[in-house]
Amino acid sequence: MTYKNRKNIRLKNYDYGQDGLYFVTICINNREHLLGKVFDNSHFVNDAGLMVKSIWNNLSKYYMGVETHHFVVMPNHVHGIVELDNADIDLSELMQRFKTFTTYQYIDGVHNNKWKPFSKKLWQRNYHEHVIRSNVSFDKLQGYILNNPMQWRDDIFYGVE
Repeated sequence: MTYKNRKNIRLKNYDYGQDGLYFVTICINNREHLLGKVFDNSHFVNDAGLMVKSIWNNLSKYYMGVETHHFVVMPNHVHGIVELDNADIDLSELMQRFKTFTTYQYIDGVHNNKWKPFSKKLWQRNYHEHVIRSNVSFDKLQGYILNNPMQWRDDIFYGVE
């Protein structure tokens, strides 16, 4: 299957394997609310969301030169900052493996813990990334991640539950 109308969202000629900090957003397919809830300005991450967070936090144990920074699990997406420092993996492959690991664990949760099933696939095909090039940008994105639950109603990923 080809995606003729699909726009390339990566920076042209940028090497995503080079050392640096990257802000990523990964959405649940069809923006289904599978990872928790936000209501009355309170953020509740369910067991599936905790699993996703655990896998994110453990990426550095499995991949040399990868360090995870700030991360938030929202009902239908995640935001995080990851650092590559002489890593043996590039950002694209790392995000693909993150999606694969979490998908397998989620399927296990559906079968063994009665988590809500997903339709067709857990994650959307791609992910959004932003190359962090300054401390100001890092601080701004860190604040965005930390405040994301309080901004849920205004979030572009809010969607319909």
